[in-house]
Amino acid sequence: MQPVSRLLTHEVENQPDPPGDRDLWQEDPALRAAVNREGGDAGGLARHGGELGRSSWREAARDANRVAPELRLYDVAGRRCDEVHFHPSYHDFLRLGLGAGYAALPWEGARGGHVSHAALVYLHSQVEPGTCCPMTMTYAASAALGAAPEVAARWLPGLRSRDYDPRLLPVDRKSGLTLGMAMTEKQGGSDLRGSSTRAERTGDGWRLTGHKWFCSAPMSDGFLTLAHAEEGLTCFLVPRWLEDGRNAIRLRRLKDKLGNRSNASAEIEYEGALADLVGEPGRGVATIIAMVHHTRLDTALAPAGLMRAALVEARDWVLGRRAFQRRLIDQPLMRAVLADIALDWLGAVALGFRVARAFDEGDTAFARIGVALAKFIANKRCPVVVGEALEIRGGMGYVEDTGLPLLYREAPLNGIWEGSGNVICLDILRTLDRDPAAAVALQTELEAARGGDPRYDRALAAHMARWPDLPEEAEARWFAERLAVLLTASLLLRAGDAAVSDGHLATRVEAEAGRIPGSVSGLDTGGILDWL
Repeated sequence: MQPVSRLLTHEVENQPDPPGDRDLWQEDPALRAAVNREGGDAGGLARHGGELGRSSWREAARDANRVAPELRLYDVAGRRCDEVHFHPSYHDFLRLGLGAGYAALPWEGARGGHVSHAALVYLHSQVEPGTCCPMTMTYAASAALGAAPEVAARWLPGLRSRDYDPRLLPVDRKSGLTLGMAMTEKQGGSDLRGSSTRAERTGDGWRLTGHKWFCSAPMSDGFLTLAHAEEGLTCFLVPRWLEDGRNAIRLRRLKDKLGNRSNASAEIEYEGALADLVGEPGRGVATIIAMVHHTRLDTALAPAGLMRAALVEARDWVLGRRAFQRRLIDQPLMRAVLADIALDWLGAVALGFRVARAFDEGDTAFARIGVALAKFIANKRCPVVVGEALEIRGGMGYVEDTGLPLLYREAPLNGIWEGSGNVICLDILRTLDRDPAAAVALQTELEAARGGDPRYDRALAAHMARWPDLPEEAEARWFAERLAVLLTASLLLRAGDAAVSDGHLATRVEAEAGRIPGSVSGLDTGGILDWL
């Protein structure tokens, strides 16, 4: 039943209708085109997008973020428990996402598993991005455990299960498992080799002593972590629960974060915690990089989902709002702004899903360089797009009920997770320097669009002339941005939508536009806005 518009003192008018239930798959032509082009499971995603778009899930997301996770160090009698309690909606989202195959699809052997997984990341980020974190880490952990066959045999069936089992039980007694990461320490940050946590061989395995400054999803069944053994920095899996009780993992406090509030992030300490070795001693960074690589895929798709959600809010507003005798959508300046920021979203979708296909095809050369470029560019665009969408809503956009403040707080996160912008740019230089196959794969993708538009050809030639070799470190961001923009242009040209590819070329490749969204001219705004 609709709310009452005719009030005692006035009538509520010139406001868009409440959104009600949505179909996140059917209403998103860019998602459907990307999944069909790159080879995902359209049928399963259609069902999930219809379910996730229901208004009840948006309400559940508000609850999960409004009621913050609660740290309980002791029970009522004073016994130590080190537990985090969540709003029930948090568990509902994990049950929904894992049940759809968020962590399992890529490993089940079906065609397009990583593309379908990428679509689930994109969809869930639009509704409740906080719960993506534990599901993403669970998905990515499978890649790292290949370095430890005995550990993998025990853990992988649960990690790849579609059951969500939040019970506090040892691994062998659960129907489904989640796995987290605990890497960062106070003194080290992204420099993992600065870790001070120590590992000691004992009669029953390994014991870890030390701290981790950022441990998200601390109620996971275990954590991949790094510690120094005699041979050097080494990767371990630390189970949360043992057969005879709780492992010696102490939660010290929860972070009071800018966003991502439904998901707890803790400071933890290992007090002689029992751990399983993963990979060779002294090869910890090399072992964990497989998990990092897969997590980066999700940090490239999540900002695309955040941008989509913000753009839908802005779209609905301009379609249903009038000012100065015209709908906002019919006003040229508003159309220019909305079309301009929509190009960033469309580019992120095209690049992110192309990279996901490389994961499916085992094209490690392109996947390694492509995922870094996709993560970098999408996360630099996302806060700007969300901020502009919020501004389109005016004062309403600043109100929590719209959902835009949640998106705004979330927008910077994926640019920090698994490597901030500088770390990613340096990794791009390192990859192109040390991995000739990655450089060839990237060049092949760039050359594939040559001849499609003279503006692209000129820009590609100018890039190669400007940097015949790799740039100096101080130019790494400029270099990475231009590569990402050109790679996106190549994909959009080959995708065949003239309005989108022309808009991207005119405003991103030729750079004739201003640097503020909407500082553009001559765009086919209708053709671009049709994708919304």
